[in-house]
Amino acid sequence: MNEALLRSLTPKVLGILVRRGADFAAAEDAVQDALVEAVRVWPADPPQDPKGWLVTVSWRRFLDAARADAARRRREDLVDEEPAPGPARAVDDTLQLYFLCAHPSLTPSSAVALTLRAVGGLTTRQIAQAYLVPEATMAQRISRAKRTVSGVRFDQPGDVATVLRVLYLVFNEGYSGDVDLAAEAIRLTRQLAAAIDHPEVAGLLALMLLHHARRATRTAPDGSLVPLAEQDRGRWDTTSIAEGVEILQAAIARDRLGEFQAQAAIAALHADAPTAEETDWVQIVEWYDELARLTDSAVVRLNRAVAVGEADGPRAGLAALAALDDSLPRHAAVSAYLHERDGDLTAAARLYAEAARKAPNLAERDHLTRQAARLNARRDR
Repeated sequence: MNEALLRSLTPKVLGILVRRGADFAAAEDAVQDALVEAVRVWPADPPQDPKGWLVTVSWRRFLDAARADAARRRREDLVDEEPAPGPARAVDDTLQLYFLCAHPSLTPSSAVALTLRAVGGLTTRQIAQAYLVPEATMAQRISRAKRTVSGVRFDQPGDVATVLRVLYLVFNEGYSGDVDLAAEAIRLTRQLAAAIDHPEVAGLLALMLLHHARRATRTAPDGSLVPLAEQDRGRWDTTSIAEGVEILQAAIARDRLGEFQAQAAIAALHADAPTAEETDWVQIVEWYDELARLTDSAVVRLNRAVAVGEADGPRAGLAALAALDDSLPRHAAVSAYLHERDGDLTAAARLYAEAARKAPNLAERDHLTRQAARLNARRDR
């Protein structure tokens, strides 16, 4: 069973059902039923046209549900006949679905959560981690969003800002999480940049390219994390870096600064440094100041504390960190790093161990555990 094929076909089939008149919640249920049927049937009898098979079965599941639900009989009257089996039209509906999920009837946060779950393929836990909320809270938010759009005709697509937020979170999960979605997020953002002349769309594309350029060096052969300062810069994708910088410069020149452009500027400064020691941390702090002004984000201020520690010394970084809530994700890891830089190995080892216990994924937990063990070994010598 080709699970990657099923994942790639899901948004396309979902888009076809929505265009044919299914409300989003019912279409999603029908597609999920068809995927279960595919897992059961395909190993013994694989279809010649997987997409056409999924469209046909999903549409039949939708019709069955519509006939069984009296509240949906008005929509049933509009259905003339089931679609004939056979090859479906090769159209990429994914980006359109992102806009449709950003429906005006939903709040931006609910629209993002719904899209990440229904189209992006992320789990509720992954979305909750991205939003820094409990999984149960996010599950309720997604359920409310589904109820809100149930029965709504998707003829009023949402705004660009919400779609950008979704693409950004999908890329982040693909870049640092358990699901490989980074390349797909870049592809969709390229499509959006080609369709919409907006500096923040360009800024997001530049940010993705600059981060993705370093991807091959972020993990060692054994899967362990490699910190930015220790990455082999000779293996960074210079073509993607050059493209990202060019796109960013054109966007910034329009003098309509937004958060994605500011983040891309920080990434560009890292990419431009021949070595970690030559990184222009003073400029990076200035860009973090701009980013904090634009977003008022505690996570941005946490990252800024690291930059301040590099630019002005670890005690300045710790002073910046002291103004933040210590319950923030990765607060303990940042504090551990700055304490180590300041020479307090005992506190640093304790904080690395604390950060490991709170790590959102196995790779990060193992990295932080090794850092704590390294410092404990140095203290014992």
